[in-house]
Amino acid sequence: MQKIKINDEVIVIAGKDKGSISTVTKIVDNKVMVEGLNIAKKHTKPNPNAGVTGGIIDTEMPMAVSNVAIYNPKTEKADKVGIRTNKEGNKERFFKSNGDSIV
Repeated sequence: MQKIKINDEVIVIAGKDKGSISTVTKIVDNKVMVEGLNIAKKHTKPNPNAGVTGGIIDTEMPMAVSNVAIYNPKTEKADKVGIRTNKEGNKERFFKSNGDSIV
């Protein structure tokens, strides 16, 4: 079971966007795409056959999973994630600071 999943609210703990809070849109290997963060400028050539206009385009780039932490809305801080089995026998993720389960 992964500790960070798609649509989780995360806070950036390292890098140029440190302290920003946003949601995870995609996970690839050990990298995550966070909505609206880690923006890079990409220069593209015009291609009239494909209908592509040239220019500078802002694109979201992936960042390492180690640079983000899950955001706990009750404490309003970054938090660690633990995995436990609930009463029904299913695995669930929980915040280590207060023991609340992650929805």
